[in-house]
Amino acid sequence: MSVATRNGISADAPIAPPRVVRQRRIRPGLLGLAVLLIALGGLGSAFAVASVRSTGSYLAVARPVEVGQQLTADDLITVRVSGGQELRPIPTRRLEEVLELRAAVRLAPGTLLTDAQLTDAPLLGPGQQQLALGLKPSRVPAPTLHPGDKVLLFSTPDRSANADDGARGGATRFEATVIDTTPDNNDVVVYLALAVRDVPAVVVLAADDRIALVLTEAA
Repeated sequence: MSVATRNGISADAPIAPPRVVRQRRIRPGLLGLAVLLIALGGLGSAFAVASVRSTGSYLAVARPVEVGQQLTADDLITVRVSGGQELRPIPTRRLEEVLELRAAVRLAPGTLLTDAQLTDAPLLGPGQQQLALGLKPSRVPAPTLHPGDKVLLFSTPDRSANADDGARGGATRFEATVIDTTPDNNDVVVYLALAVRDVPAVVVLAADDRIALVLTEAA
């Protein structure tokens, strides 16, 4: 005899065994990936913290500075850079030391200042003397000559000599380095560093207005 229940199921009907929920197995590969992601996240946080800690105050160029020009406080500004140690910029604390140096290369505004860009060597080297030449602008080989530019001085023919003497005589050349230039009325005065042995000959040629200037290497 079977007894009907409220749901219409017989009491003698077989009872289904309870379902056992199988636990999912965690794959070793996924576990390793999770550990790796956690490790990378930690490294990223450490790198961010280290970058913040490595922020420093450095010197940068505020305005154009020509080769050989001694730096002033107005030429420089202070900037804060994060992680700039790889560039080896000069820290702000060395400002007074930098102001005693000159530019070894032309400095452009907005660039970080490094030791390689500076020098304490004089433009007038050993065995050299300084000479000033007054030239017409049309005889200056560039719109602007900069300290450190390399030039050649050539002797031009003597107009007072006859044609045969001028044809037989070859031009003499002298190597020089530009120290500075300055306008003087309608002329341009070019200050040059020459070998001591060349100074007397160049002085004589300049007095006769027999000097031609050629730019060979820009600083």
